[in-house]
Amino acid sequence: MGSQGKVDRAFFEEVIYPHLGAAREDVRLGPRHGADFGVLDVGDRVVVLATDPVFVLRDLGVERAAWFAFHILVSDVALSGIPPSHLAVDVNLPPDAGREPFETVWRVFDREARDLGVSLVTGHTGRYEGCAFPTVGGATALAVGDPDDLVLPTGARPGDRVVVTNGPAVETTGVLAIRFGEHLDLDPGTLDAARACFDKMSPVRDALTAAAAGPVTAMHDATERGVDGALHELAGASEVQLAVERERFTVAPGVLAVCEAFDLDPWRSSSSGTVIATVSPEGVDAVLNALADEGIEAADVGEVRERATDRVLVDGEPLPEPADDPFWPAYERGLARWG
Repeated sequence: MGSQGKVDRAFFEEVIYPHLGAAREDVRLGPRHGADFGVLDVGDRVVVLATDPVFVLRDLGVERAAWFAFHILVSDVALSGIPPSHLAVDVNLPPDAGREPFETVWRVFDREARDLGVSLVTGHTGRYEGCAFPTVGGATALAVGDPDDLVLPTGARPGDRVVVTNGPAVETTGVLAIRFGEHLDLDPGTLDAARACFDKMSPVRDALTAAAAGPVTAMHDATERGVDGALHELAGASEVQLAVERERFTVAPGVLAVCEAFDLDPWRSSSSGTVIATVSPEGVDAVLNALADEGIEAADVGEVRERATDRVLVDGEPLPEPADDPFWPAYERGLARWG
């Protein structure tokens, strides 16, 4: 269990997984490491649900921070291939929080929810001692749909191809470039490209586009511990091996420059907005073409193999599972240096 961020596989399997309450027949998919959501059977529909922190990083500006906060909340259910439909939000503000920032956050939530067809159905809002930005509550997102449209994180099969959108470290790059870009020794074009990574930091459109276009068998997003961590989590959830080649990945402009400036490994740095999907071979071209039509860069980077001792191979060599994510320590170093 690291000092910050989500717990590792060992902690989950030793502490959480053995204690999951009642076993119910309507739970199609319950908690497992590497799965972004759970699934319930309700009549002839499935209900996909996921819970995440309400994370409002005000240093980005309240509008940007609220946009990112909303998309964090609906991203996981979108990885099921079923569009997000409902959201329950608990906002726990510090006692000194003013009304105006909350109003801005809520207006952005309303705007983004309307755009995606999501209803804000219930929640709780208040001020409490011990609460502080950026983590000011939690929320549960739902996606209600047809079981035939459901993409499970456990569904990757040997022979599938591995398709990845956007490439590594887009979240890390976008946030660091927006917050600290003026202090970095980057030419204006590179800095603008790095800041543009912020617009790639939601996986919702990527996931829904891919799932609608072809036979996607599993999806996962590269949040904490980045692309390398996500490869391990998807392989573990589906009990397969993933074999990929680094040179086949797309890498967004500005990513390598910002990561070099902060001495970061882009492959294990947080990359919300990057979707790792496994796709039946006959559907790869359809998925890549659909993503390209939406202006989403993606690449076929490797294949799914039978389960093996090493869950992930990169360029033929075993990839160690990342133990931590260097993104937030880098952010803290930036604050300490530049404020």
